[in-house]
Amino acid sequence: MKIRVQKIILAFLTGFFIAWGLMLFPAFPQSTSKLSDPQVLVEHSRERYQAGDFSEAVTILKQAIHDFKIQGNKQGQAIALSNLSLVFEKLGQLQTAYSYITESLNLLTHPEFPHSPKILAQSLEIRGQLELEMGSSEQALRSWKQAANIYEGINDSIAKIRIQINMAQAQQTLGMYRQAKATLEQVEDNLQTQPDSLMKAIALRSLGNVLQLVGDLETALIVLQKSQEIAENLQSPTEVSATLLSLGNTQKALGNRAQIPEYTTTIETITPLSCPPYSLNKDTLNHYNQAIQFYEKSALISPNIVTQTQAKINQLNSLLKLQQWADVKNLYLEIQLNLTKISPAQDSIYAQINLAHNLACFKQFTATDIPSWLEIAQTLTEAIQQAKNIGNQRLETYATGSLAGIYLKNNDIEQAQKLTQNALLLAQQIKAEDIAYLWYWQLGYLLKIQGDIKGAIICYNEAINILKSLRSDLVTLNPDIQFSFRDNVEPVYRQFVDLLLQTENNIPVSQNNLKQARDVIEALQLSELENFFREACLEARPQQIDEIVDKIDPTAAVIYPIILPNRLEIILKLPTDNEFYHFTTYKPETEVESHLEQLQQYLREPDRTNDVKKLSQEVYRWLIKPLETELEKKQIKTLVFILEGSLRNLPMSVLYDEKKQQYLIQKYAIAVAPGLQLVKPQPLPRRELYALIGGVSEERQIADKKFTALGNVKLELQEIKSEIHRSQQLLNQSFTEIDLKNKIESNPFSVVHLATHGQFSSNQDQTFILTWETLLKAKEFDQLLRLRDTNNSTAIELLVLSACQTAAGDKRATLGLAGIAVRAGARSTLATLWSVDDQSTTKLMSLFYQQFANINVTKAEALRRAQLMLLDEDEIPYFWSPYVLVGNWL
Repeated sequence: MKIRVQKIILAFLTGFFIAWGLMLFPAFPQSTSKLSDPQVLVEHSRERYQAGDFSEAVTILKQAIHDFKIQGNKQGQAIALSNLSLVFEKLGQLQTAYSYITESLNLLTHPEFPHSPKILAQSLEIRGQLELEMGSSEQALRSWKQAANIYEGINDSIAKIRIQINMAQAQQTLGMYRQAKATLEQVEDNLQTQPDSLMKAIALRSLGNVLQLVGDLETALIVLQKSQEIAENLQSPTEVSATLLSLGNTQKALGNRAQIPEYTTTIETITPLSCPPYSLNKDTLNHYNQAIQFYEKSALISPNIVTQTQAKINQLNSLLKLQQWADVKNLYLEIQLNLTKISPAQDSIYAQINLAHNLACFKQFTATDIPSWLEIAQTLTEAIQQAKNIGNQRLETYATGSLAGIYLKNNDIEQAQKLTQNALLLAQQIKAEDIAYLWYWQLGYLLKIQGDIKGAIICYNEAINILKSLRSDLVTLNPDIQFSFRDNVEPVYRQFVDLLLQTENNIPVSQNNLKQARDVIEALQLSELENFFREACLEARPQQIDEIVDKIDPTAAVIYPIILPNRLEIILKLPTDNEFYHFTTYKPETEVESHLEQLQQYLREPDRTNDVKKLSQEVYRWLIKPLETELEKKQIKTLVFILEGSLRNLPMSVLYDEKKQQYLIQKYAIAVAPGLQLVKPQPLPRRELYALIGGVSEERQIADKKFTALGNVKLELQEIKSEIHRSQQLLNQSFTEIDLKNKIESNPFSVVHLATHGQFSSNQDQTFILTWETLLKAKEFDQLLRLRDTNNSTAIELLVLSACQTAAGDKRATLGLAGIAVRAGARSTLATLWSVDDQSTTKLMSLFYQQFANINVTKAEALRRAQLMLLDEDEIPYFWSPYVLVGNWL
């Protein structure tokens, strides 16, 4: 079921109020007689609407509708009905708004109604807006297509652009990502040809907001700056302030993206109203300070008190992140004064809830009495009452659950539970699943701390099921409020796994709980990757998880290591065994993470072999030693790891068995997978290899990044050409994005081997491959490789990235590798976790392809044999261990 997506770009309401005759009225004298003229009433209602006085606007418009009806003026009646719909949308009363727009359209499409294409198109546009907000994306798309056709017929290009931006939003929520991107690209082209106008400034701002929503923050900044420039030249403080607010939000989003979470040990206590701690770095400081400057300017020049208040609340949030406590307190007092002047409406009530959340964070990090918990609770209580007054149940459930969170923070568990249950019931009644999952989570947490484990499991399970069903909507969830995958989604999964794997009185964890925990980890891996790409774009096959090891490769075992706050859990799946094996090592997460990070550092230092052995044998004892007996019984040959946390940045091949004096790679072939539901397990018939090989060997500088020469690249490519007789090469000046595109599009390559600088990061914009003239970002690289989808039936069997590395200091860096691996259209990806510009890389790749050509050798075994040959010559792990095989190991 599609949820209601909160508005982010939908129509340009303050500039879209339908005026009589499709133009603004001249000024009328404000006499009683004139105010009884329904045309003047419509104009007067527009003024009240733009001032935020929505209740008065409703009263005036209802009078205008009545007067138009008496006059027999159906066109005026239709215009007033459409405007009344907009006002109720602003109040958050969507069903009422929809009934009025339906009534307007019934008049406009009546055979006797005078031909008014622009009024009809505008009303269809409003209907589409409401349909999207109510969760009916497909109907919204149809309404907007009708409107777009009319605008094209009457040659209204700006209105058509506005429609296209809205259509891109609907396409995004329907998972039509390529169509959405194509629509936005067309919008950008069309806007460049338009003369500067307020509508162009508004359209650019809306485009910037969409780009921010889909994670293209750098492009969003450029577009928003252009919008700001036009609005300033046209001297429109309303539009300038609105764009400054969007610029502040984009800078804040950039700051959030650069944050490094510090809450690994407290993840079990995170709830919907929690404020997990983050460390500040140079990038976050810069972006938050720029955000504050934009918010200050927006609030200063805005003639609209709601915009002023939104800007100040967002500024307060940035000040909180910068830990500028005195400024937070002073700004809070200003916001409180503003809120007393605003008429209750959807935006102002959201502002109150947002303020309460920020104040709760302020209280969490400081011992301040201003505001008190009682004052925060009163803010939410007022929001609840105002939501009831305007009939907005969505706001009511959100405010009620938030109030429950305040009681939870003050250890009033009974009241917290009662309010959470009320909020959940209301969210269910209005089918607000994106809010319902929060209250299932909060209720589960409350039950857990009261010892009702069974009840807690039921609630967490419901929350997870909703999150799975939302998928594509997670990237657009609640832009009116603070939302973060790391704070609002990931903790739900991890807390649920922790709950499922708890034992009581030494009773083993049930098989049902083990399977469920494994499935939740698989779902989290999928959700993380979709959040990385900001798209629900992955083709998951949950039904195949057990089938892969039971039927397709009976010599492979799958290992799920799960790092929890106080322990390390291992779930083992063996072929044809109906039962899972489960082992627990009690070790604080801080200790585990510190150990793994130290090992990762030593692996990149060639003279640290003894230290690597010492640290890696401890990890071997955690992950492998408890499994040894079962692995030997089943005569396992390949280990497939589903890794998380800092484990993802380590090559499992380097784990050391102190007793047998051997590395794990000396006993098993090894692969990693970002969840088995994302693996395409069937090996392609091993035909003669046909390879595209390419790379950059010379020193390059792209923007502010300098890349050293890779002296061994030419030799590496020559060696591969000698092993793979059918190949085409792109080196240095010929290794461009365009040349790559042309080659991949027109040739059925089974192997794509790229020897060039690259970086994997948890941030898709920091995940890239170096070409001769540019940095090919994760999404662009994905799109380039997927050109084959429509032009070639032959899949890329293997993608090799032989000179890449994980971003320094990024614990989640291999999300970038996993993202490229599952999106690239290749069945398997072989990559390096750190770059080794040495002849050892050339030798390993040559040996790998020799083995890979053998139809009886799996890719994992081919890599193992190549690594063993290097290891026999030189034991230093720096040279032989950075290679990881991701995806299909067969």
